[in-house]
Amino acid sequence: MALLHLLAAARQSLRLELIAVWVDHGLRPLETPQERETVAAAAKKLDIPFLFRQAAVAAYATEQRLSIEHAARELRYAILREAARSCGAVLIAVGHTADDQAEELLLRLLRGSGRKGLAGMSMRNGEIIRPLLRFSKQELLDWLEQHGIAFCYDSSNSERKFLRNRVRHELLPFLEERFEPGIRNALLKTADSLAADEDLLEELTDKAWNETVREKDSGPMKLLRQPFRSLRPTLQRRVLERLLWRLGSRADYEQILLLAEAALQGRNRSELHLSGGLRAGIFADSVEFSYPAGRRAWRGRLLPVPNQAPSATLPAPAPRQKLS
Repeated sequence: MALLHLLAAARQSLRLELIAVWVDHGLRPLETPQERETVAAAAKKLDIPFLFRQAAVAAYATEQRLSIEHAARELRYAILREAARSCGAVLIAVGHTADDQAEELLLRLLRGSGRKGLAGMSMRNGEIIRPLLRFSKQELLDWLEQHGIAFCYDSSNSERKFLRNRVRHELLPFLEERFEPGIRNALLKTADSLAADEDLLEELTDKAWNETVREKDSGPMKLLRQPFRSLRPTLQRRVLERLLWRLGSRADYEQILLLAEAALQGRNRSELHLSGGLRAGIFADSVEFSYPAGRRAWRGRLLPVPNQAPSATLPAPAPRQKLS
């Protein structure tokens, strides 16, 4: 609500055309009717078009084997991007705050994120912008109260079954009380510092990508082994991470290390079975990536190996031969 009103106040000076999009995740049926009414009324008062969208989060989470949080985020952003396309909008403004940034950094640290992840959320990422990322939640609540603007409280923000809520209500207060009262500001400073470093690393990754990866509209994506070998390990991992993202595959640390080992030392005409039906064929000069049976799990080999047992694959510890 603060984001909506602040952008509305700035639309003339910034020459903005605004559209309010509200997404019902289908998880709180007793609360969402009032929320929808509150947002619709505010949009009408501000003379801003209002779009209502629904997302079947629970069903999607079950189907994709995702957490409710992960599923809600994926569907929400997909809906926002579709709404932007349908309206011809060039930017999507979301309401993340400095508190969200501090929580996100701790979450990523707990999950073992690298430097890129620990750089936190950016003020702009493609079409996504975060105008409130430097403001605390309390600052925004005070501003809403001062201006008599109604807002709603999401009861799921108190449910401790969600990891983010445990970080918000348990871990951060514990760290503030027992270790460092200024932990939130310290985390934000760390994110800013890492984000500055990340800008440079991203430039180096772009250069490394252009030297090592070949993309075509049709046919497999290729990683050239010789120029890849000349990269520093940090850039090797970043190139592989981006490659997996481009392919729509899971870019976790184990899978990245497995691919790096294949590109550096893998036997010609061996292969890797990666998550979601992705196959990596190892050739003398390149590693080729494809979904031979579509984006689904399957057991067949990609490459026939003459004069060799059908089960032969890249030599590696047995538990890491196949990832699901």
